[in-house]
Amino acid sequence: MKTENKFDLPQGTLDLLIMRVVALGPIHGYAIAQRIQQMSREALQVQQGSLYPALHRLEYKELLASNWQPSETGREAKFYELTAKGRAHLKAETENWKRLTDVVGLILKGTLEGLS
Repeated sequence: MKTENKFDLPQGTLDLLIMRVVALGPIHGYAIAQRIQQMSREALQVQQGSLYPALHRLEYKELLASNWQPSETGREAKFYELTAKGRAHLKAETENWKRLTDVVGLILKGTLEGLS
């Protein structure tokens, strides 16, 4: 995943973002990458070399299911959707992420206040 500032996302973050997008409804891989870019206000750009291995990994873990169907262009594409296990995992990971960012925010705020 590339960003304008070229920072690396923490391990597992791409999986979380993919599952969040797929939770909105069945979607194919290329559209997932576009949606992440749009939702991040163009700050995140998912490369195919990161996206498709993540999709395969999520499918292998049975967090996503897929089937082939015609896309908006009329060509067949693999559409992904969350499984029940995926919905539960997304909920738990979203809660964990919120707790982690709150705690990191507290530490960073405390560190910056202590330095000034």
